[in-house]
Amino acid sequence: MQPVSLAIVWHQHQPYYPDDISGDVLMPWVRFHATKDYIGMALHIQEVPEFRCTINLVPSLLVQLQRYVDGGSDRHLDVSRLPVDGLAEVDAQYLVENFFAANMESMIRPHARYLELHRKRHTQPADFRSALARFSLSELRDLQVWHNLSWFHELLFETDRELREFRHKARDYTEADKHWLLQKQREVIARVIPLHKHLEDSGQIEITTTPFYHPIMPLLWDKRAARQGMPDCQLPQSIDPYPEDVRRHLKGAIELHEKCFGRKPRGMWPSEGSVSQEILPALIEHGIEWIATDEEVLSRSLDGQMHRRRHGDRGLQRPDLLYQPWVWDQGARPLQMIFRDHGLSDFIGFDAQRIESVSAAHTLINSCVQIGRAVRGDHTDTPVLVPVILDGENCWESFRDGGVLFLRTLYREAVRHAEVQPTRVGDYLKKHPPQARLPKLHAGSWIDANFYIWIGHSEDREAWDVLHETRAYLKKQEASGQHQAELIARAWREIDIAEGSDWCWWYGDDRNSGQDDLFDLLYRRHLQNVYRLFGESPPTTLLRPICKIQSASLHTQPVDLLRVIPDGRRRFFDWKPAGVFIAGSERGTMARVTEGLIRKLHFGFDETTLLIRCDTLGRTAEDLLSTYELRIRFVEPDGHEVRVRCDGTICWGAVLLRGVNIETSAVQAGVYDFAVIAIPLADLNLTSGQACHFFVEVFEERQSIDRIPSEGLIQLTVPPADFSERIWQV
Repeated sequence: MQPVSLAIVWHQHQPYYPDDISGDVLMPWVRFHATKDYIGMALHIQEVPEFRCTINLVPSLLVQLQRYVDGGSDRHLDVSRLPVDGLAEVDAQYLVENFFAANMESMIRPHARYLELHRKRHTQPADFRSALARFSLSELRDLQVWHNLSWFHELLFETDRELREFRHKARDYTEADKHWLLQKQREVIARVIPLHKHLEDSGQIEITTTPFYHPIMPLLWDKRAARQGMPDCQLPQSIDPYPEDVRRHLKGAIELHEKCFGRKPRGMWPSEGSVSQEILPALIEHGIEWIATDEEVLSRSLDGQMHRRRHGDRGLQRPDLLYQPWVWDQGARPLQMIFRDHGLSDFIGFDAQRIESVSAAHTLINSCVQIGRAVRGDHTDTPVLVPVILDGENCWESFRDGGVLFLRTLYREAVRHAEVQPTRVGDYLKKHPPQARLPKLHAGSWIDANFYIWIGHSEDREAWDVLHETRAYLKKQEASGQHQAELIARAWREIDIAEGSDWCWWYGDDRNSGQDDLFDLLYRRHLQNVYRLFGESPPTTLLRPICKIQSASLHTQPVDLLRVIPDGRRRFFDWKPAGVFIAGSERGTMARVTEGLIRKLHFGFDETTLLIRCDTLGRTAEDLLSTYELRIRFVEPDGHEVRVRCDGTICWGAVLLRGVNIETSAVQAGVYDFAVIAIPLADLNLTSGQACHFFVEVFEERQSIDRIPSEGLIQLTVPPADFSERIWQV
């Protein structure tokens, strides 16, 4: 039997943060992901010489990595370098307000000193000056160190004794210690690009590329492409096409790739998996042999022949259509395509972090085996390709160990498995050229097979319009013939940067970075720079923020005490005052395509009880199988957990755990139209005014299959007894 070819593509990308005119770099994420994810992912591959995969490195990321190697800085790094005994107030404020930007559970809590500093920062009163007064100079220096140290990958500590001893010291670092670490950081960054080149030269990885500054190519080519996936989509005022911009991004990407790695790329992950039939000739023209995008794009290109049976289901009606390469052959040269399994890709990005790591790795491998058997049927020699494509940096922050055990197990077990063969995409296509021809290609991205995120909101369209206005100004300056070619090239580079997908990702109310206003500022600054390069003041349209909508909170808050019978039956007015969270509203840096089991949460209090309601897509008593277990896991108060087992009609065995011990509790639960859990506040040791932070997980056979919210927490404060009266008084 021919093994299933597992083709993992890790997409490595960050927005282009530098302002090349002023020299400012306001965000540190390229530097931090370099010492954590970019180096770590490469080291994991190097550990298993038999393992094969593909890594997509965006050119604008490569430029920023090299900038740090050459001595570049950013605002975080500047503040890290400052001696703490002479900090200006503005720098001290920046330090205490920004140097806890790390995942609490995996990057702060495991380190006693960093956690101690975090708790000191968040002690009340929490305003900047009160917080700063609580820190000694030694503690401020330790904070400078720990914020940088927590972003080093765990494999670096395994192989570097000095670094390991440095972390073990934990506290009372000196200025010399701090600068030693920052120099170590730069040395690690300097290893990233050469290590990737070494891995490709040795045959372990294939390195692919993306258009230079990560633009949405179909929208640059023709904004009307948005209407294929959204027929009623409003368009910007100007819909002029920019095909020459697409070609410039492609040409620059290929030239930089060849400079860094000594060969031209064969494959490409178009920015955000965004494709249209119209851009394909330009890709072929620039020597690209294969591209990848999402399965839903394929499904719509085939008029829905292969859609999944239900949301979140990993099974397809026509698995043979997805798990093979395709070819678009309508010109002088063909272009090969693969389409990501978004269920397995989302499994790594969102689900594996909640499962025991060894089990999660085996789940992925076994899923590949089952896919192979489903596709082949009785034809054991049929080649099967399983493309798993996802962000290769952000999800590891949600793994307790940064994903080390999961990736080690996945890579080692995959190369040993008789029915699975890890492969580079290009190698598979050489061995098994696509036989299936794609008659047409739907215009869409890897998210919902459309371009809503980048053009669907009024703020997005305003961003496109000011881009067009600035671009028209630049073309006029270019046509005048009065400026040197170098100046014109610098101005076009600012346009190219502004065409990146990351700016519109944060416009509108559908995504929230917590720094949307800063992304807005950076976008407009790049366009302002075009005018400044020619000695002119930017127009007022670029001086006003585009970002006007305040992103909604993760969830609403209860507005009154509840009067609920915890039997799970639908009584509309019972839950009307409750806080509400809708699945999918926790949209940040990462996005998922598949849907979970729980679609909505309601929550609130009566005088003595925390009340939580879990809604599924249909009647919850029918959706929750007897093998399922609901777990309400509390972060505040820390260490508490409620577990509820379901038999399809009622709940039984609802228990409260404190740590690993079952506590005597009057917790109640019932399932019918939805699941309702009532937890006495006294059993949680909660009283009026205290924080109550939790999330809900669904387990099946001791494995987590859903978490809501998938990112973040439901955050409540226990109300006072006279809460209702206060509401009415207001």
